[in-house]
Amino acid sequence: MKKGINYWAFIAEDGGSPIDPVKAMKIAKDLGYDAFEFTVDNDGPISLSMTYDKAEKICKEADNIGIELVTLASGLGWGISPTDPDPIIRDKAVNNYKKMLEIASWLGINIILYLPGMVSANFIPDFIPQRYDKVDKWAKESLKKIIESAEKYNIKIGVENVWNKYLLSPLEMRDFIDSFKTPLVGSYFDVGNVLLYGHPEHWIEILGKRIFAVHLKDFKINVGNLDGFVDLLSGDVDYQAVMNAFRQIGYDNIFTVEIIPAKLGCVEKAIIAMQVIERM
Repeated sequence: MKKGINYWAFIAEDGGSPIDPVKAMKIAKDLGYDAFEFTVDNDGPISLSMTYDKAEKICKEADNIGIELVTLASGLGWGISPTDPDPIIRDKAVNNYKKMLEIASWLGINIILYLPGMVSANFIPDFIPQRYDKVDKWAKESLKKIIESAEKYNIKIGVENVWNKYLLSPLEMRDFIDSFKTPLVGSYFDVGNVLLYGHPEHWIEILGKRIFAVHLKDFKINVGNLDGFVDLLSGDVDYQAVMNAFRQIGYDNIFTVEIIPAKLGCVEKAIIAMQVIERM
């Protein structure tokens, strides 16, 4: 199992903002992680205003540390969505993802996480729900505009299953991916996100080779909201069934722990849990 950790998991001792990225990569390597997932944020070490020179320095630091950069994540698509009812915002979302692809190419990363859009989200209370069929139309139109950039940089777009009340079944996700008829569009599969409305092992078996990358999380179903996300192996994910499903489809790429919100000690706990999961 190639083990990765997301940058959002690292916080300062005072519980403040994420720590220096080089320090975070060193901690991750020392703990036994194989890869480090950077995140594109409005501010911070990697943002849409990032330069090639800065990316080159980060690559050199990662090489010196001996940790891989495989995937690039971002939460910018929640605020600036590719399915927003305003076409100006949809265009901005498209341009943001094109820039994210360019940044990924600078960092030597070959998979980006993609938020396809949303009907609504419980944790964004001011967002006006959009009709499902319109979201589906806008989602396909927006992603088609981004594929050209993915082809330019030869970077894969991993569509993530998120709490967006859209693409709610593995059949829908499969058909959405296949509609683009390109090997550069696939799934960034989040194990914990599925649990609220499905079974992750079923998704894995149905999506199969379409899965480019994996986020590992755990979740308590009876909580039913963002507070339900817990440490790996502390929730209701049947990781034995999940790992059997991954072996069945021949998945051999990155498994990255995503911890939101981060807590002191969570990075250390996660690597121990991953070592247990690996043996299941």
